[in-house]
Amino acid sequence: MGKVFEELQIKDDFMFSVIMRNPKFCKPFLERILGIRISHIEYPKSQETIDLSLDAKSVRLDIYVEDGKGTVYDVEMQTVENRNLPKRTRYYQGMIDLNILEKGDNYKDLKRSFIIFVCTFDLFGEGRHIYTFENRCIQNTNLSLGDDTTKIILNTKGTMEDVTPEMIRLLNFIDGKEPEDDFTRELDEAVQSVRKNEKWRLDYMTLQMNYQEKYEQGIEQGIEQEKIDSAMRMIEDGDLSSEKIAIYSGLTLEKIVELKKKLQLVKL
Repeated sequence: MGKVFEELQIKDDFMFSVIMRNPKFCKPFLERILGIRISHIEYPKSQETIDLSLDAKSVRLDIYVEDGKGTVYDVEMQTVENRNLPKRTRYYQGMIDLNILEKGDNYKDLKRSFIIFVCTFDLFGEGRHIYTFENRCIQNTNLSLGDDTTKIILNTKGTMEDVTPEMIRLLNFIDGKEPEDDFTRELDEAVQSVRKNEKWRLDYMTLQMNYQEKYEQGIEQGIEQEKIDSAMRMIEDGDLSSEKIAIYSGLTLEKIVELKKKLQLVKL
């Protein structure tokens, strides 16, 4: 199970998503990260889910906003170290672009995009607070591809003086330290406010129950698969009757007969 609701911090995915749904916090958050001024932001959906087909893996984005000037921002909180993170940024970028094209736009109209992962660990181990990636020519790094995509990996454990003091204070707060300026104090107050909100508590508990159910279903499916694998090995050995295989494997006799038929079809 996840954390107790009253113990949630801004770095916890649920809390982060709730607070960043408010443009009062999301806009200055993005401005500190990117070092730019944003006139306003728009939320296409409060929690964007991109699911292009029944066979494709859906992407559930923490925060997906637009600035009304042709730029989209996807911000994700990442507290568990995962070396596949670079590939995830690539996947998210592709899904966001395809989602835009699915709506009938031409590829020439693809919006400028920022994929931002806020990590509570140093993915690359260089001590930087921020790692910014764009597509550039290897032979001439001053030559940009110009595809208007930027991927940013933030590190709350950074040690370099490579970003503004405001940015460091924000990352420190996300990492669990006390607020040190007006904005982080506002974020801290927002966290306390969410913790006292009964609606968000109920939503969080419901979400946790859904996670627990999926986890238990996964365990049950795993146990069932182990029984099937065991039965298949006994069937292939050919030493036991169907009745005994059913008893030893814990499967029904009907299931054993079904598995035998499948095995015979495979061997044909």
